[in-house]
Amino acid sequence: MEKILEALKAPFEASQIHWRVGATSKDKKKGIALAYIDARDVMKRLDDVVGFQNWSDSYDETRQGRILCTLELRLETSEKNKWQDWVSKTDGAGETQVEGEKGAISDAFKRAAVKWGIGRYLYYLPNQWCELDNYKKIVKPPTLPKWALPS
Repeated sequence: MEKILEALKAPFEASQIHWRVGATSKDKKKGIALAYIDARDVMKRLDDVVGFQNWSDSYDETRQGRILCTLELRLETSEKNKWQDWVSKTDGAGETQVEGEKGAISDAFKRAAVKWGIGRYLYYLPNQWCELDNYKKIVKPPTLPKWALPS
């Protein structure tokens, strides 16, 4: 099981990391680059590490409209071809400004995956100010530190 958890936590290729703008300078010419991964890359990681048949996601909505995702994994025991019971972790998100409800579902899924270690290292990247274009998009994304790249 330790190998599975390590594989889930492994850094993604630099090409799979996307960047969005967090805080901006007063003149809006610079912004803090925030790294994130796509939900499809999380799904592929789960498929590759535990197999498509050994993970499941389900969703609920709170009274406040927050979406909760429960991500369940069925993990191998030390005995060959034996499986433990399903283990679940849950997290949530509200609607996003970009895609509303769909964005909330995707964000909740990725947040639940972080509880399994998937992409969690991205939260530990140092803040980096980057130049922004006229549309408040990052001109040149930061370079990832060596520890945040696959071995």
